Amino acid sequence: MSLVNCFLSGDLTEAKKLIDERIKELFEQKLEIIKQRIVKEESEKLGLTEANIQKMGRTKLVRVRIRAGKVQRRKKFSTVSGYTIRGGRLVRMSSQERRHRKMGARRAKVKLRSKRNVILRKRKISLRKRKAMGIR
Repeated sequence: MSLVNCFLSGDLTEAKKLIDERIKELFEQKLEIIKQRIVKEESEKLGLTEANIQKMGRTKLVRVRIRAGKVQRRKKFSTVSGYTIRGGRLVRMSSQERRHRKMGARRAKVKLRSKRNVILRKRKISLRKRKAMGIR
């Protein structure tokens, strides 16, 4: 039933319900527009772009990552195995460093296995927050 028909028939409670529903729809639309505008402005401030990882020859540039509410920017990584970046240059890792990284990775694997559920729960919360902000 339309709003005009409700008024003509004298059914004011139904008219009130229709008006309330329409106002609620309008507020939701406006709120969504405002959210998108805020996200756009904040992403421009932080320098967020669509492509977070950019391959640059033998290195890759991870532009933005959000961890624990903090934004990490412009971190360079080597794409060549056995090499790392020191002082902005690609340098071959020593055998000792490779061994230490390998042992550290093994230790990290064991520790991460025990923390897996906590990590997954926190990731789920983080993704939910990003979705609420309109980022994801």
